[in-house]
Amino acid sequence: MSETVTVYRPTGPKELALVEESGFTRWPPRLPEQPIFYPVTNERYAVEIATQWNVKESGVGYVTRFEVKKTFMDQYDIQTVGAFHHTEWWIPAEKLEELNLNIVGLIEVMEEYREKS
Repeated sequence: MSETVTVYRPTGPKELALVEESGFTRWPPRLPEQPIFYPVTNERYAVEIATQWNVKESGVGYVTRFEVKKTFMDQYDIQTVGAFHHTEWWIPAEKLEELNLNIVGLIEVMEEYREKS
């Protein structure tokens, strides 16, 4: 079995519904205004995005986790985009299908956050 990297992705309900349709095996194609797929390196950052962005935009945010073959992820440098733990990969939209082919196992929903009433 090949070595893998644990990857996190904060997401909203529309994207998660498409992941669910795939049997939790792949990410949907990016929209034209989304040229980059941004998975993140740690759960803490994923939680921040899910709670501060996804919940505000759609009332609910999810943190997902999945494993990707290390040989694929090694093609991309980890980018720091804020605080020390704000680290992510920038994967071009045209490489998303290749990323999907390198997912090992299923994409799992770790946490769900909703607007407080």
